[in-house]
Amino acid sequence: MGQEALKGKDGLPPDVGLIGHKKLLFNRLYARIKGAIAFAELLPEVEETMLEFLQASRLTVYQNARDGQEIIAKFKTGQELHEIRLSLSNSSIAGYAALSQKPVRIDDAYDADALQKIHPQLRFNSSFDQRSGFTTSSMMAVPIKVKDGAPMLGVLQLINKVGGGAFTDEDEKYAKIMAQLLGEKFHDEFEGTSGPHEYLIKRGLIDQEKLDAFAKRIKKEGVTMTYLLVSEMKIPPEMVAASLESYYQIPFMRYDPKIELPKHLLKKLNLSYLRRQRWVPIAGDLDDELVILIDDPSDMNRQMEIQRALPAKKYVFRIGFEEDVLQYLGGGPVSSYLHGLAGKLEDENVEDEQLDEGVEAGEVNENESTVIQLVNRLIIDAARAGASDIHIEPGKGKLSSKVRLRIDGSCKEALEVPSTHIRAVLSRIKIMARLDIAERRRPQDGKIVVKIRGKPLELRVATLPTVFGEGAVLRVLASGGALPFEKLNLSPYNYQESERLIQIPYGIFMVVGPTGSGKTTTLHAYLGRINTPDKKIWTAEDPVEITQPGLQQCQMDPKAGFDFPAALRAFLRADPDVILIGEMRDRETSHAGIEASLTGHLVFSTLHTNSAPETITRLLDLGLDPLNFADALLGVLAQRLVRTLCGECKQSYKPEDKEWERLVSLYGEEYFPELNLKREDVILYRANGCGTCSKTGYKGRTGIHELLSNTDELKKMIATGAKIAEMREQAMKDGMRTLIQDGVVKVIKGQFDVQQLLKVAAE
Repeated sequence: MGQEALKGKDGLPPDVGLIGHKKLLFNRLYARIKGAIAFAELLPEVEETMLEFLQASRLTVYQNARDGQEIIAKFKTGQELHEIRLSLSNSSIAGYAALSQKPVRIDDAYDADALQKIHPQLRFNSSFDQRSGFTTSSMMAVPIKVKDGAPMLGVLQLINKVGGGAFTDEDEKYAKIMAQLLGEKFHDEFEGTSGPHEYLIKRGLIDQEKLDAFAKRIKKEGVTMTYLLVSEMKIPPEMVAASLESYYQIPFMRYDPKIELPKHLLKKLNLSYLRRQRWVPIAGDLDDELVILIDDPSDMNRQMEIQRALPAKKYVFRIGFEEDVLQYLGGGPVSSYLHGLAGKLEDENVEDEQLDEGVEAGEVNENESTVIQLVNRLIIDAARAGASDIHIEPGKGKLSSKVRLRIDGSCKEALEVPSTHIRAVLSRIKIMARLDIAERRRPQDGKIVVKIRGKPLELRVATLPTVFGEGAVLRVLASGGALPFEKLNLSPYNYQESERLIQIPYGIFMVVGPTGSGKTTTLHAYLGRINTPDKKIWTAEDPVEITQPGLQQCQMDPKAGFDFPAALRAFLRADPDVILIGEMRDRETSHAGIEASLTGHLVFSTLHTNSAPETITRLLDLGLDPLNFADALLGVLAQRLVRTLCGECKQSYKPEDKEWERLVSLYGEEYFPELNLKREDVILYRANGCGTCSKTGYKGRTGIHELLSNTDELKKMIATGAKIAEMREQAMKDGMRTLIQDGVVKVIKGQFDVQQLLKVAAE
């Protein structure tokens, strides 16, 4: 009994297996309760019939409070309506039934030892007996629900079985039938829904067929229903939240970056455990009220886990998105499914040899080993989160290994892998990358190609030996076409000067910056600008990340002897107009590039340097002839990527004097007047945080640039070996503005804040 809702036909009571007098009583109660406007008003009229049906001397019916903090019993004495309020606590019998969401039977309410065997905090409050002279003996409390697995809507509490003795299994069966009838009544009174997303269906935002299709995808793809509803159906998160609130009948709570979790409670808990369980203590203390955020408050097993892990005096529950729960726990970028796989490893004994099962990845297959599922899921989640790198870092001794994702240039801890299984995880990655799994003493490089929902994804793998064991970094390579030149976010000067320089038919143009600063993206945007049918363009790249029609692109293969110098020599025999060399990292490549640029070809390349002027001295240090280099160089673009403010939630404000002075100082007092800004007109923006940006306040990245054009004055300085400071000064006279200056202009435009600018560029 209790699996299905009590649904009668044509208004008649349902067949619930009752016969004789019991059936007659139930039918009478069914008609009265279903037809009543409010149960609290009806209770005095049907109480005697309920007691006869349940064979109890007294009863109390509790309903959930709207705030999710209490259960409330309402009763009348004369014309006055009174209330009994109980917190969700294991210290009362009804509170225990509400928290555990299961029936409880007590033979003798005054038997303290028997109560403590049920739960250490369970007590019987005898104050009513003392005031009234009534003597409580046997008790039974049953959670009120529409059906098993549905949210708890209240508690039916029975006192003293008629005729004496204890309540029996048969009595519990009748109590469950009555609790279910009350559950349907409360469900109607609360205007509740019969499913977590029925609210959305009723408003025409989605249909049941689509919901069923999403439900099948959730486990296979390791995503949440909220993710699919918001990302694919474009349903506002607030509507999804309202739907959950309508079903679970407790308040909804979004992630709030201003909330500080109670550290004294988190010390008692393992974060990986909480990520797998998908709940988190938000506020409170064990000696008082504890606020818990959970994604499914009707889950009986997790309710019991919460009480075991944090035995508080009373509990307050809030419903939240799984993504928000993980955000509080620092596990936002990856799914709870992945945390669950990591948790399963603790119960398994996996050896490296078990992993040699092929190299395909992309979807989770439950028939594969947990390690294989975990690596596949990690790649999927990282790609979905927009991560550029996956860092797998071994821990010291028996400490768990950490997995961090770099998203928008910032690393974020995503997962913990048990120390006993980190070698197995790394072996799986090495098998997929076709590396030597037996070699752990030297670095190795390889690549993984997988498919995610039919789309190919390439990862560059680097393993390195550390003092705590082998670690790995997986670079998620960007795929797709070139970014349009107009989308590079170049300043007006940089835009016009870049366009002028790349139209010159010969010479060398450099794009410089650290790893991950977007050099390849910028180069392909430049190539896209000049990619016309009358030009033959060859590229040598390692790896080829961005492809575009009209280019002949070559992937380097050093093991086969096809490296940058070899590619450049081959290109010169292949009638090129434009050549792209992935990087001028050595003397041979840089010499060949200069020679190509001096013989009528336009050459693009990159270098890892901090600024545009430093690039010149760095190349001269490789042994280039200063005169030839001075003639060949067209320009150098240095760049960085800065995290941008979320366009949905960034907050505007007027800068204070100190902040304004800082901006002027960063740009340079002698240059600032050229911006033609009035202090009173300037509005800056700061990070706030919303669902779109995962409450970080930042979403995406954009570039800041520093363009040095090789003018006649600079050519003379290069040829004579001038110092970097002298060349920088001359370049600025010629129109160059530094990375910091370009960044300050974009701060004033509201694209990002000063803090993010200073993370990537020095003053």
